[in-house]
Amino acid sequence: MILGDSRVLILGMGVTGRAASAALEKVGARVVTVDRTQPADHPGIEGVDLSSFDLVIASPGWPPHGDALTAVEAADIPVWSEVELAWHLRAPSTPWLVVTGTNGKTTTVQMVGSMAAAADLRCAVVGNVGEPVVATAGEPLDLLVVEVSSFQLHYTFSVSPLASVCLNVDDDHLDWHGGPEGYRADKARVYAHTTVACLYPEDNPDIDAMVREADVEEGCRAIGLTLGVPTISQLGLVEDILVDRAFLENRQNEAFELARIEDLAHLTAGDVPPYLIANALAAAGLARAAGIDPEYVGEGLRTFRLDHHRTAHVATVDGVAYVDDSKATNPHAARAAFGGIAVGTAVWIVGGLTKGADLAPLVRDVADRLRAAVIIGLDSSSLAAAFERHAPGIPVTVIPAGDTVMERAVRVAREYARPGDIVLMSPACASMDQFRDYADRGDAFATAVGALAK
Repeated sequence: MILGDSRVLILGMGVTGRAASAALEKVGARVVTVDRTQPADHPGIEGVDLSSFDLVIASPGWPPHGDALTAVEAADIPVWSEVELAWHLRAPSTPWLVVTGTNGKTTTVQMVGSMAAAADLRCAVVGNVGEPVVATAGEPLDLLVVEVSSFQLHYTFSVSPLASVCLNVDDDHLDWHGGPEGYRADKARVYAHTTVACLYPEDNPDIDAMVREADVEEGCRAIGLTLGVPTISQLGLVEDILVDRAFLENRQNEAFELARIEDLAHLTAGDVPPYLIANALAAAGLARAAGIDPEYVGEGLRTFRLDHHRTAHVATVDGVAYVDDSKATNPHAARAAFGGIAVGTAVWIVGGLTKGADLAPLVRDVADRLRAAVIIGLDSSSLAAAFERHAPGIPVTVIPAGDTVMERAVRVAREYARPGDIVLMSPACASMDQFRDYADRGDAFATAVGALAK
């Protein structure tokens, strides 16, 4: 498709939609936008003559089974994600590294970015991490590191990355994808057309199957990631050393030392949790696939800092540590937080939009770590029922919706907590029911904790 001579409809004018619109107008496309927040007198999708368009760009907030995209597909118009658009507008000389997963995507891509910076490469970290891919894809770089969500992958068809990885897969966004099968199928798209290396956790049969079934380019290799001793064509651990037995000629008999677990110790208050080691191995595998030398992999990990709102210590007040894990927007991420930093008894602030996920197994599994729970969010009834069933001895307070929901939640959590406890705000849910995004939710938590400290 010649984009400079096309008429394009963009669904959604958030960050993604605005970036796509600017990129398309720059190449001469004629752009029409539709957004749910437009005034009531705007015709919206119902007033648009779909037959006049050559292409539709769908923002992640527009589900494929919704009325708008159902009408678009019925009109037989191609639908692309912003990532697909970025691939068509890319600088051909820039290799892409692509990361997806239920949890750990942002940490992993930012680790790769830190490794690339240590190697003095021109690199951008983009995608679901914050900066739209299309805003940077046209720049000639040494490396583009792309975080993609299942939403973005759904309408992505042509991307051919140098290396790709699905970190993990657990039920999430089931309402958007129509069920777990649709969610997993979209995650599997990350491996399509990969040219050098498909990385995968070797103990995950679902992701192993994704790699085996992927339509990759000739010569692409499957590279396993393990927290045990690696075999040939794997990255893993030998005691406390992260090693590479994949990206060296004599991998039958040798291994490159990349880093040590202690290089990650600055990222956590206690022992380095397994999920951080797994993220580091995935990042290291991507960097090695791109030709980054082992010394820069280790240097990148030593200088890396975690993203805001991911198990971030906000303050200690009256002997109670307050931890912001607002980025935990699904049960898988919240479970990792408990495994990583909640080493004592926790007062858990949890809730929001469940996105169709069942939080009951998580409640059951962490119940013995809890002193109390404070539920926020509009999907509170199912969560309260999960506590009643799986943690009947745990005190639970439900905070009604309102402008001061986080302030009230923090005050209640303080009443429950005892010296030595952790107040862990790890919602396991999306934030858009009462906040702009997870960052807004985390900022609200930090502000409320700051008021306690004063």
